[in-house]
Amino acid sequence: MNGSKRGRGRRIVLWRHGQTAWNLERRFQGSTDIELTATGVAQARRSARLLASLGPDAIVASDLVRAAATAAELAGLTRLEVAYDAGLRETFAGDWQGLTHEEIVGRFGEQYAAWKRGEPVRRGGGELETEVADRAAPVVLRHAEKLPDDGTLVVVSHGGTIRTTIGRLLGLEAHHWEGLGGLSNCCWSVLGEGARGWRLLEHNAGTLPEPVLGDDV
Repeated sequence: MNGSKRGRGRRIVLWRHGQTAWNLERRFQGSTDIELTATGVAQARRSARLLASLGPDAIVASDLVRAAATAAELAGLTRLEVAYDAGLRETFAGDWQGLTHEEIVGRFGEQYAAWKRGEPVRRGGGELETEVADRAAPVVLRHAEKLPDDGTLVVVSHGGTIRTTIGRLLGLEAHHWEGLGGLSNCCWSVLGEGARGWRLLEHNAGTLPEPVLGDDV
């Protein structure tokens, strides 16, 4: 097979974990290991039924319990073994972790404003978003490389990590990553492999992705 055609048609589904109590309280979770709520488990089961119908070839997940429990629902339906990787954990945000949105704005207002402006900020003394992409994107690419042609990889991770990974795989400059809206609990985004690299096919989807029928396909 021609090298330029190798792996064409592969898809990456980046799936955010289900609801946690800290999500409800708008607390910044970061790398804190928080379990799913009963609603979060139900969300994962519903989404897993939809994603299973895509016939995924592999599942890789963050080893934090909220992502692992979400991945387990899809694994149970597909009989696939989940590969866990700490590189897919959510952003470590130091002193921000465990604080509500209001507490973060109140205590770290200037830092929060700089982050929202797209400046490189170590929120709470933690990781830069580019550092999150540095550790997460290679994990995704490594597993995608193992897929057969037209294969599908499901990546179970966290909102911030997924956003930075998508930004990196699309080749966007870091200050544009905020332009990718957040993911709701148990929603997903889909990247497809085209002639010039990865393309964003679906973002924050909660139903089965429909093919885009356009003149540029």
